[in-house]
Amino acid sequence: MLECVANVSEGRDTTAIAALEVSAVRSVADVHSDADHHRTVFTLIAAPGSLLADVRELARETVRRVDLRAHAGVHPRLGALDVVPFVPIGKTPVEVAIGAREATMEYLADLGVPSFRYGPLPDGSVRSLPEVRRRAFAELSPDAGPPSPHPTAGASAVGVRSPLVAWNLWLSGVPLEHTRAIAAAIRSPEVRALGFDVTGGTQVSCNLLVPDRVTPGDVFDLVASELPAGGDIDRAELVGLAPASVLAAVAEERWERLDLRRDRTIEAAMVRLGIASRA
Repeated sequence: MLECVANVSEGRDTTAIAALEVSAVRSVADVHSDADHHRTVFTLIAAPGSLLADVRELARETVRRVDLRAHAGVHPRLGALDVVPFVPIGKTPVEVAIGAREATMEYLADLGVPSFRYGPLPDGSVRSLPEVRRRAFAELSPDAGPPSPHPTAGASAVGVRSPLVAWNLWLSGVPLEHTRAIAAAIRSPEVRALGFDVTGGTQVSCNLLVPDRVTPGDVFDLVASELPAGGDIDRAELVGLAPASVLAAVAEERWERLDLRRDRTIEAAMVRLGIASRA
């Protein structure tokens, strides 16, 4: 089995989001939209052949519907179908995910959308997603597709990675400058973080790269320790799904505060999709 966590630069048009979900409906395990980020995360899980077919349909519908020329959101973006990571599940070899990445890049090229690889590269090196964002179209040329961005759909970063947790903390009484300083203070090889101005306050938006080692609970405590006088953490938000191992690494009495639930795990989603047993 493979997971694909496709990030689409549309988080406000509910009609478009519904159409995008329908395009990949056989594999959809979770949909999370955010109007401030102007972004929707579609978590797809299926056998490789079925998953690739649905990713292609999602890509086609995204290029048709999402126009970056009218896009404004707090989250950085390269394109309409902004990030397309493939994640091997269980004993699935990483080579299967790499094959899915390469096939998706070829399909995007057919749509006129350039793409950049991240994760393990053919020469044996590893490229990170932040590196793609930083270098794309400057010192880094696309790995597939045309040399310049699609006029309405931009470009895509297509990757292979391990399971991670996308997780946000909503703050009150914390100015944006201080929120960005908090994000910088908690960054590490295990945690990527950015500070954003959002409706009703500010937000520390995180990717936890080794989430059963540096857990949502650990990051919550780090952020709490950096708050200024009068600042508070309003709530936590899990974006998409988390591996069950993350819940096992966090005391159960903290789950509600951290927005963790058993039914929001990859494993529970596979049961709902009928591709895993409850045993």
